Amino acid sequence: MKFEEEFSLFVVSSYFCNKRKAVMEQTDFDGIVFADTLQDFNALRYARQTVHILCCCGNMGFTFQDTRYNIAVGDYVILPNAELGSGFSASDNFRGILMSLSEAFVASIAIRSNYGIIGHLSLLQNPVMKLSARDFRICEAALLYLRMRMEEKEHLFREELLGSLLTAHILDLYDIHARSRDTSQLSEHIASQLRKFIELLYNGEYMRNRDLDFYASRLCITPHYLSEICRKVSGRPATYWIDRFTIQEITRLLRQKELPLTTIAERMNFSSVSYFSRYVQKRIGMPPSEYRNNLTSKQFKF
Repeated sequence: MKFEEEFSLFVVSSYFCNKRKAVMEQTDFDGIVFADTLQDFNALRYARQTVHILCCCGNMGFTFQDTRYNIAVGDYVILPNAELGSGFSASDNFRGILMSLSEAFVASIAIRSNYGIIGHLSLLQNPVMKLSARDFRICEAALLYLRMRMEEKEHLFREELLGSLLTAHILDLYDIHARSRDTSQLSEHIASQLRKFIELLYNGEYMRNRDLDFYASRLCITPHYLSEICRKVSGRPATYWIDRFTIQEITRLLRQKELPLTTIAERMNFSSVSYFSRYVQKRIGMPPSEYRNNLTSKQFKF
């Protein structure tokens, strides 16, 4: 059986498990939401959410920024923004732990580590972490325990408790990710500048401004310095990230075949359709009309 659904925008409450069968229950806390199946997972993919998926059995596939990924047992997926994922499908025997985290709740944890921005940029390039047997056991145990403690609705410090448990799990993920990449810590200044840069992109500034000088000016640094700190952390210059967010949105709009190219070009603040076409051609190797015509037969990696 395969399951695919388009992005759905609405707020859900909490999901709990009863002998492998997902049952939805409402709660007054929606900072953390769990699901067991892709049907339930569809309800988790709403705006501004970070989604975690630990594959425990079977396999699952999804498209992330026009690249297709297939995960198996022992893989841990983190989608920093659930809007970037689509085309989810699973094998009949798929079993996993699927968790969605609200942006507000994650922000409230305020982890004192600048590694988060390193991991964030890395996960935007590849959202899948391959876990060792030991790391898989640690992550599975942490998620199951977190889920169990969520059911203690009468706990007087429930939200603080869950925040602490989630913090511990995130720090384990930082450790796993950092060990696999041997990446050094960032200074507070660099982390702050990169965080602000990525926030500008997430807020849609790329739809109006794609010039490196604009972003450097907003951050009160030079274009060269912005590119250098991006390259230091991700191996890519700042223009790569501006283009990546731009192409990601353009390809999303091109999938809406009822939208004329002129409308897309205007929405993305291009001065003309011809300029828009040249921009797309240069970055994905084909004009937007050809990309649109080939959507059903190919997957493209940017």
